[in-house]
Amino acid sequence: MKKQLTALLLATTVTFSVGALTAEQALAASNATIVSGVNFRKAPNTDSATYGLLKTGAKVDILDKVNNYWYKVRDDQGRVGYISTSSKYVRTDGSGGSTPNGGGSSNSGGSSNGGSTSKPSTGNNSEIVNKVIAAGKKYMGTPYEFGSDRSNTRTFDCSDFTRQAFKEGAGITLPSDSRGQAAYVKSLGGTTTDWHKLKPGDLMFFMDYKGTKASAYPSDKSNQRISHVGIYLGDGKILHTFSKASGGVRIDSIAGKHWEYRFAFGGSPLK
Repeated sequence: MKKQLTALLLATTVTFSVGALTAEQALAASNATIVSGVNFRKAPNTDSATYGLLKTGAKVDILDKVNNYWYKVRDDQGRVGYISTSSKYVRTDGSGGSTPNGGGSSNSGGSSNGGSTSKPSTGNNSEIVNKVIAAGKKYMGTPYEFGSDRSNTRTFDCSDFTRQAFKEGAGITLPSDSRGQAAYVKSLGGTTTDWHKLKPGDLMFFMDYKGTKASAYPSDKSNQRISHVGIYLGDGKILHTFSKASGGVRIDSIAGKHWEYRFAFGGSPLK
């Protein structure tokens, strides 16, 4: 009897152990390949410190899909961190596995097993853009303060305002200053120097103010220092904040104004 009981307990323990191992393996079932060097960050935001770059060809295990913009992954050294979900940087292997949040593994051609792709669809993107713009308009009239405190919404400078709108509307945390945001958007690709080609929700970046005449500004602004950022609304309008005298967060027209002459480039941070 004792021998039978011992055998039963041993079998139960082995079965439990195998089950636990399978669950652990399932967590790392979604493998991915880095297709272009990408920052391996310690937290899911662009302000976070990094372990460095994950190089092209590196393999990672996707542990979680934090949101539409960040994967939680483990590299071949066992380090756990975060990378962009953009197919520009990562290709998920079509092994039939799924991320722990339930989103299907995907490759650059689309989703597998009916799951969502790592890059938001056009419909989702439009919905997110609307939320970003709504979040920004909620702060209309909020006073301007250069170097405003990023931990509250009592005042904004230009980049604090755009950062807050995207944080609330899209769930992403952009860099704290306009030059950092410009570098981030440029790194994603798809920018334009013609504001007429912008889409609602795109960020607009501007060089220093040099007056109200077009002749005061160079035609090539690629080497100019970025000093202002705002959110393009469509129909030639921008949502932004730039001085105490202007009344804080407001909407301005672009065409024929110094905003048009100062415009350096624009693009979407929603990649």
